[in-house]
Amino acid sequence: MTDIPAANGADDDEADAPPKPARRAPSPRPFPLSDDISEMSDKAGEVNGDAEAGDVDRDAETGTTAAQAGTTVAEAPDAAPPARGGRQRGGTGLVIALLIALLGFAISVQFKASNSDAELAAARPEDLVRILSDLDAQQDRLRREISDLEDTRRQLDSGAQGRDAALAEARKRADELGILAGTLPAEGPGLSIEITPGTEKVKAEVVLDAVEELRGAGAEAMQINGHDGGTVRIVAATWFADGDNDRLVVAGLSLAAPYTIMVIGGPDTMRTALNIPGGVVDSVRQHGGTVLVREADPVRVTALHTAGELKYAKPA
Repeated sequence: MTDIPAANGADDDEADAPPKPARRAPSPRPFPLSDDISEMSDKAGEVNGDAEAGDVDRDAETGTTAAQAGTTVAEAPDAAPPARGGRQRGGTGLVIALLIALLGFAISVQFKASNSDAELAAARPEDLVRILSDLDAQQDRLRREISDLEDTRRQLDSGAQGRDAALAEARKRADELGILAGTLPAEGPGLSIEITPGTEKVKAEVVLDAVEELRGAGAEAMQINGHDGGTVRIVAATWFADGDNDRLVVAGLSLAAPYTIMVIGGPDTMRTALNIPGGVVDSVRQHGGTVLVREADPVRVTALHTAGELKYAKPA
């Protein structure tokens, strides 16, 4: 029963007190006691103090202060340097990658140059066929070029050789004509024929017969020498006549006996022609003379004939 008055007294006190502002009803969660709240506050302060001390120590080691560090919002602009460092690291990596690529390309080129056979061995059949086709085409092109160059060389050689051959033939023909005409000296195998008169002189017709027989036997060049040193080249226009004092006149030059005919040609054929019955040897012997035939190699015909100017004949 005593509890009731106490409750009433409390109501009276509350009625006498000034009115309190209305507050939102607390959540059903129970509040901690004041002692507990104080203890938690002290612990939070210690934690915050330790954290601040650690921050100060770290700032001191890095050369910065807590004031320079600022709040979390103030530290945001300082995040840019790591980004620049990232870009630098990215650029360096790009350069390294480029260098590695260039090194790989150089190694690849060297490997290909030194291992072409290995590459061909490892090539696909269709690649080998293509390579072979290219090589065949290149070979055909080179063969055509070689053929063209050889044709050009043959044409040049043919032209040069043709000109040289024509010139050599012309010179040869001119020499032959010069020998036949008596304007050039000559030498070669032949005979030396010495005619010595007997009791009678050797007439001009006997010497002329000997010359004709030698020409018929293939004589190519002749000259007649007199005992006194006179020499005459015998050509188609040479004439013979009897001179005074048993001398022989040949082309206007008087020669003394004995006479020596130097003739170039086939020795055997000309010897046979001279010894035919009724020929030169028989004719001279009939008049007491002698004919001495000697083979010689070479026989030198050195006397020259001065060709006269043609008045009527012209090249056809």
